[in-house]
Amino acid sequence: MFGRIRRRREQEFSEIQRKAHEDWLRMDGLVPPVVQMQAATEQPAEPAPVVDDFLPPELRVPSHDQLDGRVMPWPWPVVLEGEVVACAECGAYRDWLILSMHDQVWLRCRDGHQQHERRLDTAWFNRHSGPGDAIHATFEDCLRHLGHR
Repeated sequence: MFGRIRRRREQEFSEIQRKAHEDWLRMDGLVPPVVQMQAATEQPAEPAPVVDDFLPPELRVPSHDQLDGRVMPWPWPVVLEGEVVACAECGAYRDWLILSMHDQVWLRCRDGHQQHERRLDTAWFNRHSGPGDAIHATFEDCLRHLGHR
């Protein structure tokens, strides 16, 4: 870290020395050849055109606060604290849909039973979910897309 500071100070000092030398030469009426070449090659800069650097509307993805929730399929058993989580109503233990809505994680079995899983949080969901492949207007459309009812 101190090496970087030292190098930066040396660069600043050498820049100050160079400018002082050029000023001294100008006072005598002499202009260094490097400055003459720079002045000859430099052209007045034109302002850069204003470019819209945002994605086109069809490629934009809504942010998390614009979505009501996110869903991912989970075909494996969910194991928490050494225990396999099973549906409280039908006993299913695999082929889940995991829903993340409003800082809560819900499990939905193939039969449509949902249960809030307090041991999972949004951070867990974000770590295990991949990029979204679709955005749906309704929850039913999402279920249909994922092959659930």
